[in-house]
Amino acid sequence: MGADTAVAPPQKGAGSHPGTVRSPGGPRRSRDDRGAAWLFLAPALIGFALFYAYPTMRGIYYSLTDYNLLTDPSFIGVDNYRQLIGDEQFFNALKVTGYYVLLNIGSQSVLGLLLATLMHRLTRSVALRAMLLIPWLVPNVTVGLLWMWMLDTNLGFVNHILDALGLGTTGFFTSPTWAMPTVAGVNTWAYTGYTALLLYAGMLQIPQHLYESASLDGAGEWRMFTRITLPLLRPVLALVLVVSLIGSFQIFDTIAVTTKGGPISATRVIYFYIYEQAFTNFHMGYASAVAVVLAVILGVLTAVQMRLLRASRSDLA
Repeated sequence: MGADTAVAPPQKGAGSHPGTVRSPGGPRRSRDDRGAAWLFLAPALIGFALFYAYPTMRGIYYSLTDYNLLTDPSFIGVDNYRQLIGDEQFFNALKVTGYYVLLNIGSQSVLGLLLATLMHRLTRSVALRAMLLIPWLVPNVTVGLLWMWMLDTNLGFVNHILDALGLGTTGFFTSPTWAMPTVAGVNTWAYTGYTALLLYAGMLQIPQHLYESASLDGAGEWRMFTRITLPLLRPVLALVLVVSLIGSFQIFDTIAVTTKGGPISATRVIYFYIYEQAFTNFHMGYASAVAVVLAVILGVLTAVQMRLLRASRSDLA
């Protein structure tokens, strides 16, 4: 060009700004995306309202009524909760459920952590991960029936093997001593693979150079597991424990198809007790009160567990 051209600096506010749209001959106007956001959120919100919020409100209402499914519910206030305080069967169901939770979470967590560590440190085979998921994909009723037949005192091949070895037969589902550990073992078999994969996914987020540095410093596998893997896996481990806790308190299918709460209430867990009160004794109002108390207990235990495990914090930078 023959002459110098002066370039004026951009004026304040003249550039483009996120969330604004300039009309062809007028001032800029802000773009409001809230309508689109609510549109995308609507299916989830409607589903939550229909399948979670509304049933919860109805359950709380029924817990304050005398309702037997055959007549209209009549409001009785907190009488169901007063009855629950003196109900020995309710507290026995809580004790039995607590025993199952300890057995189930303990075995699942230890075995799942062991399998996840072996996969992380030794092999990352996709085929192995698929095999671990197979028991979890089988419906709980099918799993219960399968193990009930295999562990049958007279026809089960497990007792045939024990008898052939001179160990005699054992009533796994009919003995008050063995019934609950057997149920816990069945569900451990079904869910350990899924737990292991969740923990394995958490281990993949740990930087590999930490293991390499520790190995160069002479640290063994156990030291790396306790000083690197476990501390950095804490948020995922907390999630797995919370999910396992809630799932363990909701055990029902395996009990319903194997022991039906027996023998002598040895496996009458809280969910099965709620089912009996609602659909066997037709005390729907009382069953709703037990369910509300169970929801409160689970909420408190989950909050305590998350707090103790510091689930919202991670040692990863």
